[in-house]
Amino acid sequence: MTATGTTTAHTPPAELRDFYENPAVPVASGTPRSLRQARMLAHALTGTEQQTIVDIGCGDGTAAATAAPLLRGHRIVGVDWSQDALVRARTRMPYAIRGELTGGGLPLRTGAADAVLFSEVIEHLVDPDAALDEIRRVLRPGGHLMLSTPNLAAWYNRALLLAGVQPVFSEVSLRGIHGRPGTEVVGHLRLYTARALREFVAASGFDVVRLAGAPFHGVPRPLRPLDRVACARPSLASILLLHARRN
Repeated sequence: MTATGTTTAHTPPAELRDFYENPAVPVASGTPRSLRQARMLAHALTGTEQQTIVDIGCGDGTAAATAAPLLRGHRIVGVDWSQDALVRARTRMPYAIRGELTGGGLPLRTGAADAVLFSEVIEHLVDPDAALDEIRRVLRPGGHLMLSTPNLAAWYNRALLLAGVQPVFSEVSLRGIHGRPGTEVVGHLRLYTARALREFVAASGFDVVRLAGAPFHGVPRPLRPLDRVACARPSLASILLLHARRN
C-alpha cells in the first residue's frame, strides 16, 4: 500500500514522497490478509443495500480486486496519491481517484462513505492522528472502519527482540535493510501492538468491534503453518485486522 504523511507544515518530505512514487516499492498486500479483511466487512454489511466502500491507500488495486467478489452489490472506490499506483489500480477496479489524507484532505464530502478499508497504510504515516480524523470525517455515523497493519509483537518478533535482532516490519532506513531479516524496504514509520492499536483507534472517535489476526505472506514457507495457528491469538499474529465503527 502507498500512503503519505505530513511534516509540521502538512507537506510530506520530498524524499518520502519520491520513495512512494518509485514503482519498485511494493504496493500490494498478501491475499490471505485481503480475503480475511473482506470477509469481516462482508459480514458487517450483511443485509444492507448498496454501500459505498472507500479503499484509502488502494495502491495498485490488487487488494480491492481480491475483496470485490466477497462484496458484490457494493461500490468500491479506491483512493491513492501515487499516480503510478493509480494507473495500475484503474486496470483492476472501476473507480480510483487521487487524494491525500492530510493537507487538503480527501476529495470526498463529509459522511460520504459507509465503510473505509485502510489496509497496511497507517504504518507509513507521519501523522496517523490527522489521518484517522479525516477518515472519521468521510465516514457516516455508524460507518465501518476496516484497518489492517503489521503487528510489532508478532510471535517471531518477540523471539527476535530477545535475541537482540531488529523486529520484522520495522525499518531504520529508507535506503536498505539493517539489523533485521528480509530484503525489501517498504517505508514503515510506525508499528503497533494489538493493545496500542485498540487504544489509538478508540481515542480517535471509534468503537472497536473486533480485533482479529491474519498471516503474513513473507513468512518463510516452513513456518507458515505456525503463522496461521498464531492468528487465533491476535496479539501474536503477523497482521492485525481491526473492525471499528464511527461513533
